[in-house]
Amino acid sequence: MTPALLVLEDGRVFHGAAYGATGETFGEMVFNTGMTGYQETLTDPSYARQIVAMTSPHIGNTGINTEDPESKRIQVAGYVVREPARVASNWRATGSLGSALRDQGIVGIAIPGTRALTRHLRDRGAMRAAIFSGPDALAPGEDALLERVRQSPSMEGADLARDVSAAEPYVVQAQGEKRYTVAAVDLGIKSMTPYRMSERGCEVHVLPAGSTAEDILALNPDGVFFSNGPGDPAAAGYAVDALRGVLDAGKPFFGICFGNQIFGRALGLGTYKLRFGHRGINQPVQDRATGKVDVSAHNHGFAVDAPTDGPFDTPYGRAEVSHVNLNDGCVEGLRLLDRPAFSVQYHPEAAAGPHDASGLFDRFCDLMEASK
Repeated sequence: MTPALLVLEDGRVFHGAAYGATGETFGEMVFNTGMTGYQETLTDPSYARQIVAMTSPHIGNTGINTEDPESKRIQVAGYVVREPARVASNWRATGSLGSALRDQGIVGIAIPGTRALTRHLRDRGAMRAAIFSGPDALAPGEDALLERVRQSPSMEGADLARDVSAAEPYVVQAQGEKRYTVAAVDLGIKSMTPYRMSERGCEVHVLPAGSTAEDILALNPDGVFFSNGPGDPAAAGYAVDALRGVLDAGKPFFGICFGNQIFGRALGLGTYKLRFGHRGINQPVQDRATGKVDVSAHNHGFAVDAPTDGPFDTPYGRAEVSHVNLNDGCVEGLRLLDRPAFSVQYHPEAAAGPHDASGLFDRFCDLMEASK
């Protein structure tokens, strides 16, 4: 067993054993409450530069496979579990989780105190952290390692969308008859998102994060989509500018997660960092128009600051908060009342689930149909 340390910026240290690759890694320490879907979590680009702790005690039981990844590689900066599976067993498995972490150089740690870690983060908030494993990484001592954590970059002000975005455009073909052309700006898109649109007859043109409004509109799309992604939306002014050009052109718009935050900033609203964020597959979100509550998947550390007491004015007409989180009341959706544009903070494409909100893709299609 190779010794390892998890060092938090407030001085809390957790001792454990190396899991995955050995060495060192730095990132923002967060936790995920999902009991399933660890492979989807690991490969979600929204987790770039984050060390993710899983609150579910057993991780790796079903191994990994080639069908479930949300991107081409593991995206997390580091991984914290309580008890790694000793044996991977599933009819779709092509390998073990530990081997995948080692092969891709992802430094992890197994600690007996994931519950204590989660409670600590719930009290103190998400913070900078690092995992160190192996004699060479641990040699400087805990005080020196803590100082290195405190010198590492913060998530606030981090522009990460361009780091995880596709370098070149690509197309996901419609399944069956093509009904719509969608321009999807990849701010850290998950593979399931264009797939959900392709199921509905959309030919999805995925564009790099730095694409301008001119790049997007040159496709003459029936609708425009802005994806999820990592980092601080306040640092992604290029995406805000592009979206404003799309809204000026009157194209139907749909945004998810980071795309919701970019939409809010395009409307002139602010964004702020949540204390510990929402990450998991059990968040209750209410549609304020219908009262319907969806159990939803989340992965975000920032939120939109918008008035929830009724419609408000924007440069694009009236807007309103469409959805709220029933746990803490934060904004979970926005929509324009005078133009075909809306967004949500959660993940209707969620894999491995839940699928309560998958109908939002149908709503996007309805907007594109009405605008033809």
